[in-house]
Amino acid sequence: MALASKYHFASDNTAGICPEAWQGLQEANSGYHPSYGADEITARACESFRDFFETDCEVYFVFNGTAANSLSLATLCQSYHSVICGDVAHVETDECGAPEFFSNGSKLLTARTLLGKLDSLDVERLITHRKDLHYPRPRALSLSQSTELGTVYRPDEIAKLSAMAKNHGLHVHMDGARFFNALAGTTASPAEITWKAGVDVLCCGGTKLGMAVTEAVVFFDKTLALDFEYRCKQAGQLCSKMRFISAQWLRLLTDNVWQSHATRANRLARRLAEGLGSIPGVQILYPVDANAVFASFPEIIRDHLKARGWQFYNFIGGGSRLMCSWSTTDADIDAFLEDAQR
Repeated sequence: MALASKYHFASDNTAGICPEAWQGLQEANSGYHPSYGADEITARACESFRDFFETDCEVYFVFNGTAANSLSLATLCQSYHSVICGDVAHVETDECGAPEFFSNGSKLLTARTLLGKLDSLDVERLITHRKDLHYPRPRALSLSQSTELGTVYRPDEIAKLSAMAKNHGLHVHMDGARFFNALAGTTASPAEITWKAGVDVLCCGGTKLGMAVTEAVVFFDKTLALDFEYRCKQAGQLCSKMRFISAQWLRLLTDNVWQSHATRANRLARRLAEGLGSIPGVQILYPVDANAVFASFPEIIRDHLKARGWQFYNFIGGGSRLMCSWSTTDADIDAFLEDAQR
């Protein structure tokens, strides 16, 4: 009889809704409230972000990361501009051309990456090597936190890239689909790893943290947020019952719930990497800074794990990617390692 698929490590998207987010949905599901974000719950959630980041920022909620990244980059750029991003960046490889579509044609220019992080020398090369009007003018720098290879930028690394970008007139965008796991993997504060390091706009991931259908777009430079709500409306990203989106954020940002889930997922990823690294023939490819493990398996081990029902991606980062989520357990790690050791 065929084994049921075990989706534990395919993605942190495959996990369900965490209890706190579910509680937020229940709390929002009573009475009548103004629509389109004019409700008190949404106002409180936005204020929670300002407290969290220790600054007066503009906050918008959308349904998914593609919209968050694409609409925010479109806000930073005109059609004749370009966005510099990493050669493995999600906006380049997995957004189906949405950043170009919503910006009416802004071109993505890819820079080399080292362990998933932008190579500052190559970024500067892309910014400066042409100035003529036949070349799309660089206008934004996009970096991912954590990176597509599971590594985490430290504040000084972000500050260096941001200073270079702004010296040449570029805005700084952060794709933070796994921002909270990255934050939990450092000793930096939310402010130190974003606006204090030069980030202008952050796409803050909620879905991968355990929420349902919600991402936040946080503008630290409020002047850049002008008319962003119109972009959300036009793109079908303005939620009429906004309170159900914002209530989840309110719960996860209260009492450091986010930290509990992110720290746990990161810890289990490190434990998974340590266990796999002790198996002959298995190689851990990148530092485990957050909740992703990239491993190179001998074919016989990989095929055995698949046959046992384990699901994980093989096309990202040159090996197999294993993601831990808020719902991953020590028992999951034990079971996977036991099957791998066989």
